[in-house]
Amino acid sequence: MSVLIPHRFRGPNTSGNGGYSAGTVAAALGRPLGPAEVTLQLPPPLDVHLPVATDGDGVRIDSDAGTVALGRPAPLELEVPAPVSFAEAEQASRDCPWLVNHPYPQCFVCGTDRPDGLHIFPGPVAGRRVAAAPWVPDATVGADDGTVLPAVVWASVDCPSLFGYGCFAEWPTLMLLGRFTAQVYRLPQVGEPCVTMGWALGHEGRKYDTAAALHSADGELLAASRALWITLKPATPLTT
Repeated sequence: MSVLIPHRFRGPNTSGNGGYSAGTVAAALGRPLGPAEVTLQLPPPLDVHLPVATDGDGVRIDSDAGTVALGRPAPLELEVPAPVSFAEAEQASRDCPWLVNHPYPQCFVCGTDRPDGLHIFPGPVAGRRVAAAPWVPDATVGADDGTVLPAVVWASVDCPSLFGYGCFAEWPTLMLLGRFTAQVYRLPQVGEPCVTMGWALGHEGRKYDTAAALHSADGELLAASRALWITLKPATPLTT
């Protein structure tokens, strides 16, 4: 058995988007909807078949460079704030801090130079400590039954968690996803208006603990995640 991350689903130019990659690992674990925890140890390579090995009650994804990811069953322990309305998300998205000078403009989820991306641009919600953006998934991320591909839903609750920190504090350095725990409660339909939302939980040193959720336009919780982001070394200041 192997997994493959197509070039479309990149985050940085040369590696997979963290959320999509984690969703792919969860599928290899037999839990495409979770709940599952994925630890990314190396940037996931693109367009390469990566062997899957059993690792205790989980799986290990390897490449020629070493272990790329570890996946295991794990509950998602998270209190999700009240949802944001679609109109509020539209307004917040206009103030996304990375609409200009995006450090990863090719990111499948939040990249500003991706005509085939998700176009999720979270910004601060007025009067709340959460970031949000609207999202209407198109047919290019749909399965034959009209639902959105599970790994794409994992991706939709990846980047917003980082914006949940960065929209309310100075971006210290570039960060990459280190650990990701997610659960999908219902797959949205292609064309269904959705709202992504992210918020900060805390940080210590180079580690930033954040969370995200995906709701339908009428407030149904579709998916949620908890993410551990790690700053790169050496530190590279961001310009926004």
